[in-house]
Amino acid sequence: MNPRNKNFMIGLVVIVMAIILMNVLTSRRSAPREIFYSAFLEEVKNRQIMNVVISGSHVEGDRLDGTLFLVNIPEDPTLIATLEANDVKITVQPDQANPWYLSILLHWGPFILIIAVWIFLMRRMQGGGNRLFSLGKSRARRVDDKSRRATFADVAGVEEAKEDLVETIEFLKDSERFRKLGGKIPKGLLMIGPPGTGKTLLARAVAGEADVPFFTVSGSDFVEMFVGVGASRVRDLFEEGRKNAPCIIFIDEIDAVGRHRGAGLGSGHDEREQTLNQLLVEMDGFDTMEGVIVMAATNRVDVLDPALLRPGRFDRTVTVPLPDVRGRERILAIHTAKVKLAEGLEFTTIAKGTPGFSGADLRNLINEAALYAARKNKPSVMLEDLEWARDKVMMGPERRTMVMTEKEKNNTAYHEAGHAIVGSLLPKSDPVHKVTIVPRGQALGMTSFMPQEELHNQDREYLIASITVAMGGRAAEELIFGEAAVTTGAGDDFHRATKVARNMVTQWGMSEVIGPVTLSAGDEQHFLGRDIGLDRKYGEDTAELIDQEVHKILKLGYQKAKSLLSDHIDKLHALAKRLIEYETVDGEYLRALLQAGAPAG
Repeated sequence: MNPRNKNFMIGLVVIVMAIILMNVLTSRRSAPREIFYSAFLEEVKNRQIMNVVISGSHVEGDRLDGTLFLVNIPEDPTLIATLEANDVKITVQPDQANPWYLSILLHWGPFILIIAVWIFLMRRMQGGGNRLFSLGKSRARRVDDKSRRATFADVAGVEEAKEDLVETIEFLKDSERFRKLGGKIPKGLLMIGPPGTGKTLLARAVAGEADVPFFTVSGSDFVEMFVGVGASRVRDLFEEGRKNAPCIIFIDEIDAVGRHRGAGLGSGHDEREQTLNQLLVEMDGFDTMEGVIVMAATNRVDVLDPALLRPGRFDRTVTVPLPDVRGRERILAIHTAKVKLAEGLEFTTIAKGTPGFSGADLRNLINEAALYAARKNKPSVMLEDLEWARDKVMMGPERRTMVMTEKEKNNTAYHEAGHAIVGSLLPKSDPVHKVTIVPRGQALGMTSFMPQEELHNQDREYLIASITVAMGGRAAEELIFGEAAVTTGAGDDFHRATKVARNMVTQWGMSEVIGPVTLSAGDEQHFLGRDIGLDRKYGEDTAELIDQEVHKILKLGYQKAKSLLSDHIDKLHALAKRLIEYETVDGEYLRALLQAGAPAG
């Protein structure tokens, strides 16, 4: 709410309350009782009246018993003499009527106060402005400011998605070329992909490249507690788009309003489904030749109503995936355009070490690195700052103040050394980049690997190697400290290894006993847009075989890890000792250790 409007409303309430309070305080102790004139004269003669106040044709006064009276008097020239003869104190006041506005205020003041408070509360509930009388108005924000617009130069790592959108830009720039040939651009473009991959930025970039108005609204902005408001806002949004054509209407997180109908607890007439129905009608009711393109984004395409995805509505899907290693390099370059970097800094190492990072993750990484460098009073951001930020984003902040006993430190050092040595000895494993026993987040240590290339398909040997590396920590603990002294530190390793092994058996057909068949997921049960159960399509005998195969793969990986560490027990001791002394060891030292023994220093 505007501060000036808010202050005016508060002042008005205070004034009305003050007038009402003053009226109450200045009123009589009790309301006077009106009596007949003849009864009044009788009480005067009986000396029951103490004093009177004469004002025009009205007389008010006090009786001996303390009660009040009011009487209307006729023209009686003997009244004053009668009162004086009976010892009544007389006060005469001029006959002054209350001002008209004061009478209105006293009569209507409470109602005015109630209406003012109601308006004030409704405005607060609706977030200010004139929302009280515009609940059905669209909440879409129009972006026209040139400084806030984006272009394709601001987007990296999603080159295929940008190519899919070029046609839309050309249509918005020159729709006549399409009209001449009778071609029609898709009405709706649905961008799907994981969170943080730049779907919203892509939509803004399309509007920036085409130089057209950009209306953005969230799916949750349509739905209100009042029935019919969401459908009204949809109508208003599309009407606004037609008035400003050519333009782009962008609905972010459309799954908030576009979920499967009939999946909830309510009937088919609930507010959310009415809003979706209106959206479907509006997308059917306009022609792309009007110059309005509807774009939407979601990371839950599986919960969208099929009617949204049919041709004629969102009939083109643009996939916005996580960036590959080259895409991550370009994204890092964009986000560091305004960051002061060290001379000759390259992003290859960071890009290779951040598989699975989205554009938002990389932007956060750059920001963390800049803040860290500033805290250290460095003149520029260096590679070590970027690596520190990467570890923080992946594993959490360092816990330097955490007190570890010597036993815990030794155990953690051998645990991480076991991962690192097994990973370095397996030809199919990714090279070790760094080993540390500095606690981060919930982990007491970390062994990070540096993939040499982006893998989109992983073969059986690579998966077995990853399971074997995960088992290396527990195998090292058992070799050095004995089976009775192993700790809970391998819990997360077992979880990840078991997940890979089960997928190998049930999804990827990598078990000779089970064979090439998918057994993991059945039909998804959608309830309120979420998967709350899976329909298992196999019996108990098959389930027992699956468990046996998973256990077999995990056991073989553990035995392989233990065998490798037994054969290189001296290297395990050397690396653990180095970790205890320096806390962090890079991959170069480890490779030199395995080739020719530990280097000096």
